[in-house]
Amino acid sequence: MACVLKVFPRIAFAAVLASAGPAFAGSMSAGAQAFQAQCSICHRTAGKAQAAVGPDLFGVVGRKAGSQQGYAYSAAMKHSGLIWTPDELKLYLANPQKVVPGNKMPFPGLHDSTRLDAVLSYLETLK
Repeated sequence: MACVLKVFPRIAFAAVLASAGPAFAGSMSAGAQAFQAQCSICHRTAGKAQAAVGPDLFGVVGRKAGSQQGYAYSAAMKHSGLIWTPDELKLYLANPQKVVPGNKMPFPGLHDSTRLDAVLSYLETLK
């Protein structure tokens, strides 16, 4: 393989990208399924949907924490100063009470890293 990389770097790179397609699609599907199973009872993803138990997560990546209109956030979340980057979301979803003590999300955390990454991939598509 090292020889192929030296002699044909573009071909090797193209092969890696081509082989990543189905795996990426699978993780997106897995993320949507994991979201449906664990998150959809409290959260919507339709954009401008009426808040459920939790805020609508359409466009959550890049949003300031505690800023979704129409949802009554805890003071802890409103004043957290967080911007929901993928890294911040990953930390938060793994342990919400550790990242924002006093928030009102009654979720113990998503501890399976594969499932967590899949949910994050799904959330990033909600634009």
